[in-house]
Amino acid sequence: MNLSHSIDIRALRLFVQVYDAQNFSTVARKEVVSASLISRTIQQLENALEQQLFYRNTRAITPTESGHLFYEYAKRILDQFDEAQEALQDKTVEPSGLIRINAPVFFGQRHIAPWLTGLCKRYPKLSIELIQTDEYIDPFRDSTDLVFRIGVLNDSSLHARVFGAQKYYLAASPEYLSRYGQPQQPTQLLEHKALVYKGFEGPNRWLIKEADGAWTQLPVHALMTSNNAESLMRAALDGLGIVMFPDWLIGEALKSGDLVQLLQPHEVSIKSQPQYIAAIYPNARHPPLNVRAVIDYFSEIYGTPLYWQY
Repeated sequence: MNLSHSIDIRALRLFVQVYDAQNFSTVARKEVVSASLISRTIQQLENALEQQLFYRNTRAITPTESGHLFYEYAKRILDQFDEAQEALQDKTVEPSGLIRINAPVFFGQRHIAPWLTGLCKRYPKLSIELIQTDEYIDPFRDSTDLVFRIGVLNDSSLHARVFGAQKYYLAASPEYLSRYGQPQQPTQLLEHKALVYKGFEGPNRWLIKEADGAWTQLPVHALMTSNNAESLMRAALDGLGIVMFPDWLIGEALKSGDLVQLLQPHEVSIKSQPQYIAAIYPNARHPPLNVRAVIDYFSEIYGTPLYWQY
């Protein structure tokens, strides 16, 4: 049975609408056509398939078993058609208008702001609103198109493009280590000065992974806490104490030797669950062109592995 010339996309769309509404008149009003045209289209579809798709009576129409089965395939066909159509349109449509981006303060300064000139050169019709905050942002509530989120990803109402995993390091400056020595064991951290980030959830915990894979909280004496990572980083570089920071913040200083990694080869973190750097956006089957363009751009910039990894 060759149906390629018997069934068109419009017929499939009308079938799906009738299936959902279970009423010809409701679909007819929505499409601004007659109920008889809707009924005739469904009849032609049934003839092409050689299957009855609906039971009809004076009160309502009810899908048959064949109707239920065909509905699943019709939905899939329409989804794929819409996706293909959107992809083809994207080749001729340029990202334009406003895109609202949210990012953590220091990550935005280090790894978003320096690349915005290139983004605007690539898409000159795009305008950007960049909001930087270390507080939790809900894209639905805060009317944000794209959020660069760092941490545990557990919100099922959002879609995410993961750029990579986040890794933490304990580090201090050569000047600090020359004055106070280098801790050889986790317990020796109590004898040192810790510089601890304090966000909206409170001070970060310093965790270390034991040989058996369990995470244990490190004992630390906080000489300084701050909600500003840049201030803590400056203090560490000046020899004030030890910091625990992620690779995207501290990788450059470790590579240059301005900071020295401590307690190798132990794995350290502020949370026991894996943490990621990702671009998230509200739940949508197909994210808008602007969102896709920005995500693809930064994915290209960050690379694999991520350019800041130590």
